[in-house]
Amino acid sequence: MHIPEVRERIRRVASDRRDDLRSLDEQELIGRLVKLELNRYAESELTIQEAHVFRRTNIVRGHVLFAQINSLATALMDADIALTAKTELRFYRPVRLGEVVRARVDVIGEHGDVVRCRAVSHVNAEVAVEGVVWVQKDPANLGTEFIDEGEAQ
Repeated sequence: MHIPEVRERIRRVASDRRDDLRSLDEQELIGRLVKLELNRYAESELTIQEAHVFRRTNIVRGHVLFAQINSLATALMDADIALTAKTELRFYRPVRLGEVVRARVDVIGEHGDVVRCRAVSHVNAEVAVEGVVWVQKDPANLGTEFIDEGEAQ
């Protein structure tokens, strides 16, 4: 095809190819999905808007940053159903209205249906949130196969 816009769109779609979400719908994801490789890693971006912040301080509410990481960890599971089993997150810096938060979640271990993920959220080059999320692929077994942090490492 000799139409520049079509060639560019085809190139963009091919380079942005990502696996299909299985454990949730894309509209359930907090933020915009940037990259996804099921059972390996996922990235998303969230532009902080007025609904995300405390009115008086314009600082984002913690549950919004948690929700971005949590939904991303669930989204990267190659399973029909996945639920968060446990999280350990540390908040390093306040995030403000208008900032863009880029989150990445990587699978770092697996034991049965429990998957251990490392999560990091950045604003520019600064870490805003970092920690570990354990995701249970089969919620019928939630808690029965759960591994303590010392055993999962």
